[in-house]
Amino acid sequence: MAKLTSGLLRPVDPAHALDEAALLRYAAANVPGFPGPAPALALTQFGHGQSNPTYCIQASAPGAGTRRYVLRKKPPGAILQSAHAVEREYQVLKALGAHTDVPVPKVYCLCTDASVIGTPFYIMEYLEGIIYPDNTLPGVTPSKRRAIYFSTAKTLAAIHKVDVNAIGLQKYGRRYNYCKRQVERWEKQYLASTGEGKPSRYQRMLDLARWLKENVPEEDSSAGAGTGLVHGDFRADNLVFHPTEDRVIGVIDWELSTLGNQMCDVAYSCLPYIFDATPSERTSYGGFQHTGIPDGIPQLEEYLSVYCSFSARPWPAENWKFYIAFSLFRGASIYAGVYHRWTMGNASGGERAKFAGRIANTMVDCACDFINRENVLQEQPSMGFQVSAAPWKEFGREQEGSIPTKDQGKFVPSEKVMHLRKKLMKFIEDHIYPMEGEFYKHAQSTSRWTIHPEEETLKALAKKEGLWNLFIPLDSAARARKLLFEDGSLVSPGSSNDLLLGAGLTNLEYGYLCEIMGRSVWAPQIFNCGAPDTGNMEVLLRYGTKEQQKQWLVPLLEGKIRSGFAMTEPQVASSDATNIECSISRQGDFYVINGRKWWTSGAMDPRCKILILMGKTNFSAPKHKQQSMILVDINTPGVQIKRPLLVFGFDDAPHGHAEIVFENVRVPVTNILLGEGRGFEIAQGRLGPGRLHHCMRLIGAAERGMDLMVERALSRTAFGKRIAQHGSFLSDLAKCRIELEQARLLVLEAADQLDRHGNKRARGILAMAKVAAPNMALKVLDMAMQVHGAAGLSTDTVLSHLWATARTLRIADGPDEVHLGTIAKLELQRARL
Repeated sequence: MAKLTSGLLRPVDPAHALDEAALLRYAAANVPGFPGPAPALALTQFGHGQSNPTYCIQASAPGAGTRRYVLRKKPPGAILQSAHAVEREYQVLKALGAHTDVPVPKVYCLCTDASVIGTPFYIMEYLEGIIYPDNTLPGVTPSKRRAIYFSTAKTLAAIHKVDVNAIGLQKYGRRYNYCKRQVERWEKQYLASTGEGKPSRYQRMLDLARWLKENVPEEDSSAGAGTGLVHGDFRADNLVFHPTEDRVIGVIDWELSTLGNQMCDVAYSCLPYIFDATPSERTSYGGFQHTGIPDGIPQLEEYLSVYCSFSARPWPAENWKFYIAFSLFRGASIYAGVYHRWTMGNASGGERAKFAGRIANTMVDCACDFINRENVLQEQPSMGFQVSAAPWKEFGREQEGSIPTKDQGKFVPSEKVMHLRKKLMKFIEDHIYPMEGEFYKHAQSTSRWTIHPEEETLKALAKKEGLWNLFIPLDSAARARKLLFEDGSLVSPGSSNDLLLGAGLTNLEYGYLCEIMGRSVWAPQIFNCGAPDTGNMEVLLRYGTKEQQKQWLVPLLEGKIRSGFAMTEPQVASSDATNIECSISRQGDFYVINGRKWWTSGAMDPRCKILILMGKTNFSAPKHKQQSMILVDINTPGVQIKRPLLVFGFDDAPHGHAEIVFENVRVPVTNILLGEGRGFEIAQGRLGPGRLHHCMRLIGAAERGMDLMVERALSRTAFGKRIAQHGSFLSDLAKCRIELEQARLLVLEAADQLDRHGNKRARGILAMAKVAAPNMALKVLDMAMQVHGAAGLSTDTVLSHLWATARTLRIADGPDEVHLGTIAKLELQRARL
């Protein structure tokens, strides 16, 4: 029966009680973002697992919400040498989480000081998901069973494809002679757990050890292909699956991990076909090949074919007998150790551990029978089981939720983008999410129109990690680089300053990254990718003179200043830009500006130094040649900031949305952009990518809403069952996912067309994306708010702020009606053709 992670919790076993006060002090000091001050702590224990005691820490504090963590420690009392190495678990989890796409929980800290709670321990992320302790997957549909087993095989392949040298685990173990050493190790462990006042030894176990030593495969003696990172205990109940999707979100229990022969992992994961090790009072423990394969679960050859295809490993028939026998042998030794600890009263698996001794001996019998069989695996998989070859990188992309390529779909990010995406997500999780509460407090304080000091610290860190100005398209960067590098006085190619011009991404490539930034209202500005700065920098990149770029673009690229875009006017319908009334009059070497603007986002920021203003230079010219854009130093006499405007009660301090009066504001004629009457031309160049960036961020905002919605539904009970179990919620959740994926595809297609065809030819699909994305995000966020109840309407979560931002974007950069008109006109034009 499938179990939610939270369903595995029980009160702490008295034998495993901890000093909660000491733990609270340690966690508050060492876990980033730990709720405080004066948090309350509730401790429960996972009943799942037989080895290292594992606990759930629930910490809450007024105004800081409630967060859950997992603590894993060595068991109390005397333990076998080299066993229960939580330090190694922490090491491998940290490396995989930081540098690979292998799904593992994030680790926060390792404590090797046994005086804190009695033994060393580490604290990691709590994953609310599903664990399948029964390999037959009862209560699961056949199609879902098949998907779960295939996801298991692919996840194992992901582990085995890790380059241990690249992630700092090259000394995590010795690759060669792994099986030889493992047989010797588990024989010693077995001997240490049995005999001489301990549970009795089984002679067939000693005979099996001798056979294994005599039949170690020749391939085991090298450190070549087929060796690498080994999990050591890879099975279904050490995998946490997504609550609603058939994919693994966390591989747990890395206690036995090392470097070595990876086929041992593969064979161990196949044991359900050979042996059923579920603890119970029964006497028969035959696997699927004995009891019959449940409907939907793939045949053994099919499961192996999926693994071999995704891992690029050869078919393992030649030495399959050894690997299965070894897996049973090792399992028997582990269960003998569990049974020994149970007799001493310190097994963490509860009463289930009392069956471990019987299981150990039955595994030995199964292994002995297996090695006496003539045929144990087909020489080659049957044609019906053969899966098509697929590049390894496709699996990594699939795990990231990207849209596959070629035969599997169209949109797949490059390895470069995948690397940036991983870094970006880690940065947000490590540095921005933990600071959101502090940023909100600051934005609601009397100092809200000042900059939180941590923001500048995070910006410096983002720049150092190469997560800076990622929005800049290749062509814009090329133009600016040519101007700014001409004399080498500002930036030189190849220098660290060259990173100011971005990572050389297309709009499509940036879409995958911009989506991640949209998960937090604070994130874009940390990476210098926030509106309206991105649009203003894009204008200067494309249309600015060398002098304009030196004066204003470079400090914007460096993040030293911010900017505003002054277009909308209160007295006219500014969605029709021909209505604009602000005047820009030439007087000698100056332009004089008079008019009133509002919703000038960013102008309230104390770092805002420059405005790009759209006004009319010639009221009698053709209506699309009357408008011009001009640079206005915000400190120019006559620029009067009247007030900040509120968006559903949010003033978005310190960024802000200002109403500004321009009264006889005199700026040099050199501040005009591109020339008089070119305002519409610039606007179209600016608004295409800008609109798309908003859509990309809205996809991320909706994903954040989905995450929070699901987390809430899985943890809250209403009318006798969890919200996630109510049919109405399941229906609404599914519809939200459908609409989100539809919108994502539309946005990616728009980005692709913008790259290939340019602004004008892509205007139709850009308009579609601009209508679809905010409406989709509003629906998803509204649903998330509904699931949160009253909390969803408050500022205790980010949902209300994300919703307000999404609602704004049905108007900002053109209301829905304007974009719908564009779409309809293009449809009519096609019909006429």
